[in-house]
Amino acid sequence: MIIDQFNRVHDYLRISLTDNCNFRCFYCMPEEEYEFTPASKLMQAHEIETIAKTFVSLGVKKIRLTGGEPLVRKDAADIILALSKLPVTLTLTTNGARLHEFLPTLKQAGITSLNVSLDTLQADKFQLITRRDQFKRVYDNIHLLIENDIRAKVNVVVMKDFNDQEINSFIAWTKNTPVHVRFIEFMPFQGNRWTSNKVLTWQQILQIIEAEYSFLPLKGELNDTAKKYLVPGHAGTFAVISTMSAPFCSTCNRMRLTADGKMKNCLFSQEETDLLTTIRNGGDIIPLIRQSIHAKKKELGGQFNTDFEHLEASAIQNRSMITIGG
Repeated sequence: MIIDQFNRVHDYLRISLTDNCNFRCFYCMPEEEYEFTPASKLMQAHEIETIAKTFVSLGVKKIRLTGGEPLVRKDAADIILALSKLPVTLTLTTNGARLHEFLPTLKQAGITSLNVSLDTLQADKFQLITRRDQFKRVYDNIHLLIENDIRAKVNVVVMKDFNDQEINSFIAWTKNTPVHVRFIEFMPFQGNRWTSNKVLTWQQILQIIEAEYSFLPLKGELNDTAKKYLVPGHAGTFAVISTMSAPFCSTCNRMRLTADGKMKNCLFSQEETDLLTTIRNGGDIIPLIRQSIHAKKKELGGQFNTDFEHLEASAIQNRSMITIGG
């Protein structure tokens, strides 16, 4: 097992397939004309499989594929099918625009649940956020997943005075649709225009919901990042991911691998460990993995705490969200 100095067992690996994306969400990408990593510097499909197998040998039980947008990578289907043969729960996070093309692959790989990013239910606001006119495609693809018995978790990054007025519209969506909405507190990354006054906290989100709905808490699991709730009589559920106001670091079991083969032991860690170069040089990455996790900070990469109202985003040393993989 991979255990850190705070006795946290790490058995969940998130692998970014690419820093490329077909959307341009402002909270994720620094700018429209972003320079993506050259293909030669990205992990190749066989390298991803080799590294994944190493992590599995160390006790990893779950792998999530991320991006950028993982489904824009030309060999994404091959990677998904290769990793589906490992003894892990395989899933992915996507913007949903290409899910209709990949449905046969997802079924063949045995994927039963995935996350789709959708920050608004308004087509015009969707275009403002993503700079792409793809709302109907994403919305329809979420329903396509549900129709094919694939659990759809919808990730909503909530920002004050931008989409907070839609919170209860998302709750209304869960009335007759078995969709699982997850409201995410706005987090600071390089170039994403984060300021503390844009953060809507877990408790503030619940206050907005309880103005219109009664809801019950759902029992969580040990390593949950989401606090889950159910509105009685609704087919779907909702949850809040409270990274800023009530982080869940004490039970963290997650590791991240960037598309260029760097291991991050925390979403907010400054430190990165280059696994890809070691693999290409024929070296052993197991000691590097263990060293990285042993150096993991107690919470939030050691860069800030829950007193985020006084946090300056420029003081955080990290990549942009799109180059981390979320």
